[in-house]
Amino acid sequence: EVQLQASGGGLVQAGGSLRLSCAASGITFDEYVIGWFRQVPGKEREGVSSIGSVDGSTYYADSAKGRFTISSDNVKTTVYLSMDSLRPEDTAIYYCAARRGIITATMWPSFYGWWGQGTLVTVSS
Repeated sequence: EVQLQASGGGLVQAGGSLRLSCAASGITFDEYVIGWFRQVPGKEREGVSSIGSVDGSTYYADSAKGRFTISSDNVKTTVYLSMDSLRPEDTAIYYCAARRGIITATMWPSFYGWWGQGTLVTVSS
């Protein structure tokens, strides 16, 4: 059974940094994508960034480009989302999720079959 555990959220001032972690276990297939999503109450969940297991290819939403960096450890059991230059509009619950496949750019939540619990990121102005 695939399990994902997100952590690392917290309160930070605008301009600050946080690093989120997603610990994955139970993934037995070779081709998969781990993605980070975020959701603000009352709004749709949106894709932030993703990374593929085969070649480490990455995808960033426009809101994340230049400020966020996604990476994984050497054994690909943990995926990190390093967030710099945080803005109040980055405040949200951040979720990590997994899907089979290799396409990182298709960040529709419905394509992802496994989800971790969320971790709250609050950016104060």
